[in-house]
Parts: sequence; C-alpha cells; structure tokens
Amino acid sequence: MKSTIVFIIASAISLLLWFVVQIVLHVQFTQNCGGYLHRAANANTIELATAEMQKVVDYLDRNDLKSGYTSVLWRTPGDDIGFWYKNLSSSLMELKQLDKNASQLEKSNVLLKLRETLTDHEGLIAPTGIDRHPHNGILALWACLSLTFIISGIVIAIKIDSGY
Repeated sequence: MKSTIVFIIASAISLLLWFVVQIVLHVQFTQNCGGYLHRAANANTIELATAEMQKVVDYLDRNDLKSGYTSVLWRTPGDDIGFWYKNLSSSLMELKQLDKNASQLEKSNVLLKLRETLTDHEGLIAPTGIDRHPHNGILALWACLSLTFIISGIVIAIKIDSGY
C-alpha cells in the first residue's frame, strides 16, 4: 500500500510540474513575442509599430517558428504557424515600405490594417498553443501519462484497501 501511495504522489508531482512548465512557457512567449504583438497593434505611429514588429519577427526567426503546426493530432488552419509567420512578416515589410512622405490618412490606414491583422475581438491572433511549440506533443503525452498513472494508482489503492 505504501508504494502505491508513493506512486500516486510522484504522479501528482509530475502533473504539477507539467502545469508549471506550461506557465513558464506561456510567460516566456508573452515576454518575448506576445507582448510586442500587443504593442505593435496599439502603436500610434509607423515607427513604433515597425520597431515592435521587428522584435516579433526576430524572435520568430531566432526560435525557428516559421513553419509547421501547433496541433498534436490533426492540422487545422488555426494551428498553421507558416501562414501566421508570413502574415506577420508581410505586415512588417508593409510598415517598412511605407513612404516617409505618406499622408496621415495612409499611415492611419496601415496602422488600422496592422491592428486588424494582429487582433480580433478575442485578443491576439496566433496559432493555438504557439507558446508551447515545438513541445506540444511531448507536453500532451506527459499530461496523459501523469493522469493515467494517478488514476491507476488510485484504482490499485482502492483494490488493495478493499482486499482484492
């Protein structure tokens, strides 16, 4: 019985560590990319938006977040990193190519288009699970195994306790 309890506790600790890893990955992505996307979407000048978008694209390049899917079991359009990367890169290019002598209306239109590209009514537009990519599969397996071990340990403990 003692070893079963140790097994359950170890599995629960594993699941707790899984949650911690998820939080750390989310915070790291927000600090290095997501926050800059928000700032670019809220920028009031072309220069500010360009600087923030450059940080985003540089981060994506450094971390090889240019292609693939964030999903584990199937591929959906919302999980397509390649499309998202191309969209962000082309937005940055459009910001950089805007004529310095452009009218205020043209600048406002580009900034509005950028905001619409980066955000919707739910917040940032990004592939689901991008903050965990490329570790999505390993993290899903880790969670499934931890939960399976916890449930198995509880079932075994109940059977042992009831005399089976």
